[in-house]
Formats: sequence, structure tokens, C-alpha cells
Amino acid sequence: MAATQNPIRWYANKLKSETFAGGMLMLGAFIALIWANSPWREAYSTISNTTVGPGSLHLDLSIATWASDGLLAIFFFVVGLELKTEFVTGSLRDMRQALVPMIAAVGGIMGPILVYITLITISGSGNYDGWAIPVATDIAFALAVLGLFGKGLPTAARTFLLTLAVVDDLLGITVIAIFFTSEINFLWLAASFAATALFAVLVNKRVVHWWLLWPIAIFAWVAMHSSGVHATIAGVLMGLSVPAIAAAKESKPLTEYFGEKFDFWSSGIVLPIFAFFAAGVNIVDSGGLGDMLTHPVAIAIYLALPVGKFIGIWGGTALLTKVFKLKLGKGLNLGDISAISIIAGIGFTVSLLIAQLSFDPSLDVAGYARVAVIVGTIISAIVGAFALRIRARVHANDPATAHDATSDDIRLDGRPNLDPDEETTK
Repeated sequence: MAATQNPIRWYANKLKSETFAGGMLMLGAFIALIWANSPWREAYSTISNTTVGPGSLHLDLSIATWASDGLLAIFFFVVGLELKTEFVTGSLRDMRQALVPMIAAVGGIMGPILVYITLITISGSGNYDGWAIPVATDIAFALAVLGLFGKGLPTAARTFLLTLAVVDDLLGITVIAIFFTSEINFLWLAASFAATALFAVLVNKRVVHWWLLWPIAIFAWVAMHSSGVHATIAGVLMGLSVPAIAAAKESKPLTEYFGEKFDFWSSGIVLPIFAFFAAGVNIVDSGGLGDMLTHPVAIAIYLALPVGKFIGIWGGTALLTKVFKLKLGKGLNLGDISAISIIAGIGFTVSLLIAQLSFDPSLDVAGYARVAVIVGTIISAIVGAFALRIRARVHANDPATAHDATSDDIRLDGRPNLDPDEETTK
């Protein structure tokens, strides 16, 4: 880092690398795990459970809840922006190219659910409440692993994974909205929709004054929270309302404009803080690591992520290509899809959120489920990395696909992901 470079700017530049951003997310989780199981674990618990906020608005929430319900809305707003971009100008625009990974994403949802239910049934525990936890794929993490270990695979591999993960995100958000809403206050829900609609009208008229949009966005979030629907849904809806095509006098679409404004806060601040409060599980006082790793719910989650995603995605793709004769992208084959399907088991952010929503936080199983998400993510990343290197070597020896290989690292926008320090000199 140059001696004169601002540390915040250096950090922001580094976050442009998916690998670095994913590392910061994992760092927050591991610091929390260590602290929550250290001799000073009571301090961590006290901070997490400290209540702040106005009780008159039913916003007297714990700091951990503010991280998952409040701060995470910013992340979901960015997710909404990415979804809108992919549907309008990105990988989901051409249905012929997107059809196979889109349907495979459905298999990637069903496979983990099937594995979870099967393992819980075999165990006889009867604890089916965590069925939705292993359904999610973390886009940033999965793409980072592909960028690091998939060098040499066809460029279509990234398009397949990106499309798959985007649809997976959409389905995961739908699962949260439908299955984790206990009782709906339709008056508050209507108020949230009205605020979101006003936000949409303003941004589509290119009114982007922060002092106008922020109060509307905050009210939409508060109303969604008060309605009983998970408050992060408001962030997604507002992100989806932003125009993804630049107007006549604009140099870039508003989705890109807002994305640049919020990406630092989302990947650099919000997600590490969320991971810090979501992953801090006290294993020491709840039976130890052995009990956690052998608990039926934990086993079902950390096996459902890699195994369930593999069965659902690879199996679904094989069915589509072999039986229904649909085509994969240029240079891709089922061997490549097997590696991609394993790294799709990296389900950190949304899976941790669903784990928080699935169980009573006072139960040991709630903590086991969150740690199991981390274990399943690590298994998927390690096994997937080996599988990607094997497939990369296969393509390196195949002259028909070697010229169409992925670059060393590519960003979500498709441009080469240069070292951030190098980018600042260009």
C-alpha cells in the first residue's frame, strides 16, 4: 500500500476482489466463533443481546437482530440491484442461454431439502425445522472460489454459476418471505409497498437526492418490519425497482450508480458485521464441538450443502441435457457442472440468516445450525476447489476448449479483476 494512500480507499479498492471480500466475511465469522468460545465469551453475549432502539415503534431490538434485520437490508438492496441488472441486461436476459442454469437452480434448491429431510428421517430426531437452511448459494464466495481455482475452465462456467446463483438468491428470498412470516399485518405491509412504490417512481424519474430517498427507504423498512414480513424484503424490492438501462444523458444505469455507492458498505461493512453476530455460537457451554458435529441437524445441514447441491444441480443439468437435449454454454460439459455444483454449496450469508430464523435462539440446536452452515461452506469450498483444478487440467489438455478459458479473476460485471492496488494506478 502506498504510504500516502488513504486506508479506507485502500480497503475499498481491495473489496473489488471477490476473494478479498469473501475473506473479510469469513474473518468476521471466525473472530466471532473464537470470541464466543473464549474465556471472555460473556462479553460477546452481552454485546450481542444488548437492546437498543425505540420501543414505541417495536424497534427495541438486540444488536444482533439489528445486524440481521437492519444492516442486512443494505446487502439485500444490492442483491436487488444485481438481480435487476441480470434480468434486464445480464445473464438472465437471453432465456435460451439462461434456461439450463435457471432450471438447475431449482434442482439446487430441491436437492439440499431432500438430503436434509432424508438425514433427519434416518436419524429419527424429527427436527425438520431447518429444511430451508442449506438451499442458498453465496454468490461472492462461490465466484471467488471459481476465480481462484477454476482458471482454465471455459468462460461459460462463470456465466452458468452466476446465473445459477442469481436465481438461487431470488428463490432464497422467496423462501424467507413465504415461510418465515408468522403473522402479517396487512396495513403495515400496504404502507411498506406504498413507500417502495414512491421510491420506484422517484428513481425512475431520476430523482436520486439522498435526503429524499433515505427517509422513504427507512420508512419502507420500518413498515415491512412492523408487518411481520422479514424486513430485508423491503431492500430487495427497492433494489429491483431501480432502472437498469441508462437514460439518454446518463453515463451509466442507475443500478450501477447505486451499486457503486453501496458496494463498499455492503461487502466491506454490513456483511462482516452480520457474520460477526450470526456466527458467534457458544459451543463450549452447549456440549462442545463433538456434540455439535454429531447432532442430527448439524449433520443434515453440513452434508446437504455440498451433497444436496451436487445432486440437485448436476442431476438436474444431466436430465436437461441428456433427456431434453438442452445445450450447455460453449465448451462446458457435465464434468465441469459437477465441480460447479459442489462450490454452489457455499451458502454463507443467506443460509446463516435462514438458520437464525429457523430455530428458537435459546435452543442449542440454533447454534449448531449456524456452525453447520460454516462447516458445510468450508467442505464445499475445499472439495469444490479440488474438483475445479481437476477440470481445469482436463481443459488445459483439450485444445478445443483451451482458447476459451476463463481469465485469472473476473468481477461480476465481467471485467478482469486486477489487483486493486494496480487498478488505482491505471
